[in-house]
Order: sequence, then C-alpha cells, then structure tokens
Amino acid sequence: MFKALLLQKTEAGFTADMADLGEAQLPPGDVRGRVEYSTLNYKDGLAITNRGPVVRAWPMVAGIDGAGVVTESSHPAWQVGDRFVHNGWGFGETRWGLLAELASLQGDQLVKLPAALSTRQAMAIGTAGYTAMLCVLALEQHGVKPGAGEVLVTGATGGVGSTAVALLSKLGYTVVAATGKASEAAYLQQLGASAVIDRASLAAPGKPLQKERWAAVVDAVGSHTLVNACAQTAYGGVVAACGLAQGADFPATVMPFILRGVTLAGIDSVMAPLARRQLAWQRLAQDLDPAKLELMIEEVPLARAAEKAEDLMLGKVRGRILVKIQP
Repeated sequence: MFKALLLQKTEAGFTADMADLGEAQLPPGDVRGRVEYSTLNYKDGLAITNRGPVVRAWPMVAGIDGAGVVTESSHPAWQVGDRFVHNGWGFGETRWGLLAELASLQGDQLVKLPAALSTRQAMAIGTAGYTAMLCVLALEQHGVKPGAGEVLVTGATGGVGSTAVALLSKLGYTVVAATGKASEAAYLQQLGASAVIDRASLAAPGKPLQKERWAAVVDAVGSHTLVNACAQTAYGGVVAACGLAQGADFPATVMPFILRGVTLAGIDSVMAPLARRQLAWQRLAQDLDPAKLELMIEEVPLARAAEKAEDLMLGKVRGRILVKIQP
C-alpha cells in the first residue's frame, strides 16, 4: 500500500483526500519510482481545488511533478537506484500523478537528476522553475545579453517569477520585478531584482505602442499584462510568454511585432522534448543559486498539500510550495 492525494468526482460531488492505494492499481509503466518530494504548481492548484477543468480522467492522483529514486525498471536507460525528476506529460491530468509515495512512470519522459541537485532542490524548483529556465533559454537564443537593458518579470512572487528573477540576476541581467504584493519588495530584491514595480501599472488596457523600456520580458500573467509588456518592449526585444494568471486572453495589436520587431516566444513545459528538458535541468543545476532557492521554499507534508493548494489559488503563497512525500 502507498499513500496518495486522490481526486474523485462522483454524483456526490468532488473530493480531494488522502487515500491508501495498492500497487496493483498503478497504471502501466516501464519505470516505477519512490517519490521523495513533489510540489504544487498553478495547474496542481486548479486540479486539487476543482477550480479548472484540468483533470480529464477519474479518479486521479494529483501532482504533475516529482523527484525520487527508481525502484523497478524495464527501460534500458534506467536502473534501480537512479535518481529522476519528472515534469508534466499529462500526469495529474490524464495519468496518475506524483503527489504519492509511489508512481508508475515512462522512462522516455524522465530526466536524470543532475548530481549537483538533491531531490528536495529539484522539487523546490519544480515545473515552475523549469519553465523559468525555458524562458531564460528563449531570451538567450534570441540574442538578449546581460547589459542589453532591463528585463521585466511579471508575477514575480510566484514560482515561475521568483525563479526567473533569481536566474536572470545571477546571469548578470538587470531585473525589474512586477508584483501586486508591495510587502514582498524586500524578498524580490533578495532574489536579485534591481527594482520592483506595481503590477497595476501593467494590468489595465493600454495603448498599442508605449514608451520602449524592456530589452526582454518573462511573463507568467497573460491578458492585458502581456499586451502592455509587448507594447513597452524595445526594438528587437523578446517576450517569453508562459502563463495566464491574469487571463488567457490576449487583446493586442500587431504593432509591437511589425513596427519594433518584437518577438513573442511561447513557452510550453508540459510536452517539451526530452533534450530541451535535459538542457534546462543542467542549466538550473549550474545557474540557480541554492541560497536563493531556499528563500522561495515553504515545505509541507503530503497530508497538507490540499490545504496549501487552496492557499495557492487564493494568492496567499510566495515562491514555491515543496511537498515532502515520505514520512
């Protein structure tokens, strides 16, 4: 038997409760792993609180992320004792996830954990931090270098934003963090932000073209915030879009793209190819300051994951929620 956070939807309604499950109930997979740590991402919050149509098969074990140790494997690339990190691939949506002591996995979807990272650090990073790294890689690939100008990070106290601030500042970029939590300015400056602005300055409808300010943007917010970020991006700049905390709409014009040559780079973490994932995790091990990572973490046991998911959806969470799976 193993413990898991089980989501169920029946005629009686929706529940998200701890459950004892049998190994025989696990779905097929060529790797089985003992999960040591998981985490809560925005998508997990939507699923666990039933605020969004994330789950598409019932019942569902929650959790899109996990890190742990292989206990069984029929996959040639994986041996018993190997340390793994898993992100996305529909886990917690269409396939049982990793907010559980045991998980059935697909070897082709796993990344070997870099030696420099513990399983705890990997889940302190999680999909949010891995997505932030994908954003940084996109900026680099489009030629944005430290010294080019200010880089805006929206939703900066969230998991993606916090990690993006820490990564960019360590790499030498001048980071401006946008947040609705004025009380968290000191936290963002500790992570490396050179300035903090009120998200309200970006959240309302604005002009199609505005004063050029940003050399690049990492946006986890979407909607009018993303539109205004594009409108304020300098000639030839890059906007990496990876989230929709404000909304999925994009009420924009083509002006920034055809008059200033701005690039809008879409960032997907869920189905990103394995080589891209491996590069992102290698860079995270190299470029993310462990001390700054610790500033972002609130650690809770698996039994409190549902409670913290509610806090996450109510905007009461700063940084990353780390879930300790094993007792």
